[in-house]
Amino acid sequence: MTRVKRGVTKLKRRKNTLAQTKGYRFGRSTKEAMARDAIRHAGAYAFAHRKDKKGDRRTLWQTKINASIRPLGTTYSKFMGSLKKKGILVDRKILAALAENKPETFARFVKSI
Repeated sequence: MTRVKRGVTKLKRRKNTLAQTKGYRFGRSTKEAMARDAIRHAGAYAFAHRKDKKGDRRTLWQTKINASIRPLGTTYSKFMGSLKKKGILVDRKILAALAENKPETFARFVKSI
């Protein structure tokens, strides 16, 4: 069987692994095994938190809408309920943007409902 020298391939793999962990602290940025483990965990967290981010945004929109609606004499849940009953399909992202950037337009929208 012929001899295979693995130095170049192994060093390239190690270099790429350590490049992905640049900025990590302690052994996670210098030791190959710890770096591989750190990359694996980081990928799992990144996937999970991409999903969480969508929920966080929705919560923020709800908070903005509620804060803008309270002075107008109603609550978030009553407002969303009345929107549903009337069949108005405006999503929370747009309502939050209206409430934050154009409060007078938002107030007119709320009064019409």
